[in-house]
Amino acid sequence: MDYSFDFSFLRDYWPMLAEGLWLTVQLALMATVAGFLLGTLCAVASTSGSRILRAIVGLYVEIIRNTPLLVQLFVVYFGLASLGLKFSATTSAVIGLTINIGAYSSEIIRAGIESIHKGQIEAGDCLALSRWQVLATIVLPTAVEKVYPALASQYVLLMLGTSIASQISAEEMTAAASRIQSDTFRPFEVFLVIAALYLLLSFAMRGLFWALGQFAFARRRKLGTTL
Repeated sequence: MDYSFDFSFLRDYWPMLAEGLWLTVQLALMATVAGFLLGTLCAVASTSGSRILRAIVGLYVEIIRNTPLLVQLFVVYFGLASLGLKFSATTSAVIGLTINIGAYSSEIIRAGIESIHKGQIEAGDCLALSRWQVLATIVLPTAVEKVYPALASQYVLLMLGTSIASQISAEEMTAAASRIQSDTFRPFEVFLVIAALYLLLSFAMRGLFWALGQFAFARRRKLGTTL
């Protein structure tokens, strides 16, 4: 095999790659925040006393976990458009990614809630806290702390999953790479660079989640020991 590597052509395409990289970051951040909120609401509903809420959340989780992300994006982008609800590719990507990660976040947070000792909840009751105060100040913070590593890993996988959004014409990093390689006919070099950028993003996100965890949970532990 006689193949000569050449990365020099990428200098002309860095603006396109930078735009794709920025959109990838935006998609990941927006879907992470929205998916965490959706997952938290679903986790609370799935651990509530309402059978109807538990059934609805259970159906949602099973549908999302047993269908491909790409199909979910197609439903949002193409399916809803046929019903008159038209969204841009970027908006559809955010909606689809949020719905997807919300289901996985729900199961992770639910496991955290169910792992909390009943004594902590009873202590909140003894302090005359309302059900929502117990949930907001005791149950959810403790549950999220317990499952935080699993959540962080899931959100890193979400960032990598944003590459699928290229299939609905969202101009993220993978879509930019496809356009570049179609112009230059150098797919090996292009996708090696893209793989390296995704690797760097993964490390950056893990570092960010570690720093957030240290700030949030170390502070809680310090307050707990003080009290």
